[in-house]
Amino acid sequence: MRTSSHWIRLAVAAVAAVTLAGCGLGDPNGPDGDAAGGSGGGEVKGRVSLQTWALKPKFTAYMEGVIDAFEKKHPGVEVEWLDQPGDGYSEKVLSQAAGGTLPDVVNLPPDFALPLVKQNMLLDVAGADPELDGDYVEGGTAAYRFAGHDGTYGYPWYLNTDVNYWNSELLTRYGLDPEKPPATLDELITAARTVKAKSGGKVYLMSRKPGLMDFANAGVKLMSDDGTSFTFNTPEAAALLDTYRAAFKEGLLPKDVLTETYAGNTKLFSSGTAAWTTAGGNYITSLATDNPSLAPKVVSSPAMGTPPLYVQGLSVSRATKNRATALALARWVTDAENQADFAHLTSIFPSTKASASDSFFSRSDGTNAGDAKATAFTSLATAKMLEPVQANDAIKTVVNQQIALALNGQASSKEALDTAVERADRMLKD
Repeated sequence: MRTSSHWIRLAVAAVAAVTLAGCGLGDPNGPDGDAAGGSGGGEVKGRVSLQTWALKPKFTAYMEGVIDAFEKKHPGVEVEWLDQPGDGYSEKVLSQAAGGTLPDVVNLPPDFALPLVKQNMLLDVAGADPELDGDYVEGGTAAYRFAGHDGTYGYPWYLNTDVNYWNSELLTRYGLDPEKPPATLDELITAARTVKAKSGGKVYLMSRKPGLMDFANAGVKLMSDDGTSFTFNTPEAAALLDTYRAAFKEGLLPKDVLTETYAGNTKLFSSGTAAWTTAGGNYITSLATDNPSLAPKVVSSPAMGTPPLYVQGLSVSRATKNRATALALARWVTDAENQADFAHLTSIFPSTKASASDSFFSRSDGTNAGDAKATAFTSLATAKMLEPVQANDAIKTVVNQQIALALNGQASSKEALDTAVERADRMLKD
């Protein structure tokens, strides 16, 4: 769902700054202690609640099947399934937590989980399930480990990442080899220069400004170890901005890339204005609907640098009165078989290591869409969340504004980064 509005909300939505009532940190899982087996060491029985995010009605049959199978495996267990609408979900979760009504198992992306972790409201599932790290991809479990907090606070559920997409017709027309597209920023800039020259400036290869993910891929440390301050105002980040500023000044990027009228690189790609974009592993499938004449001309390649990881997961409330059953349910919903069934229905990928052998994901069917899907799935083994969850939408807006000032020459790269860090830190503390 990376290319749908739902997936975008899942990938980039940020939790509003809200202070919740809660107790101080202590033993992450309370007096029950750590327990083996993914069920807290207790008997799986009784009633638990499971909350998902905007899965009804499209995936009602799937979720009901998963729940029915769990109840059949554990006679006497009853699962209450709650599904919340997409809009306002973060506020709903925060309200539930503040009111003491957080469901036993709740669908939380990492940025939604963080404020609950800060208030000691989620269970350290790694402490309760020692097999967690062995069964799920590292990037998925790492997404639920937060600076300044020991433990892992969610089972990774479904994932996505980005790959590069190239308009092979435009690349060929302007003297580039679509079989050997750029693989580094330097190669991209060189190719962009060629496209500009041979198209008379009518077509762009590059069509977006850099952001926090680009800093991370340049080896820049974005946050302090304790997660309380940003640290991306480094010489390496400044050098990256200098490179982009020179490219922008040379006319290798559209002028409106720095303005509020910027359409976005996927829209520019779909319209034929840009010959390159990044998007999720199933982008070509959606492009076939939006622009069926372009979709057959698209070729893909792996993301440059470390692939970005977009994560959804299931967390367990620390206040659950049925810990063993809650843990077992979270495990069940996110196991390899159930994730694979879900991924066959929609445009996401499973997070278990066992899924690596599933040829549905790892092998292409020979189409360009199949090639992209296989590339994306293979990339998940090394994909990471490149942006810290503390960087919410408001903070990223401030950062992007300063990056724009650096690219158009209104501020030096160092000045822009220093200002961005100063303002982001202030917002982090508000």
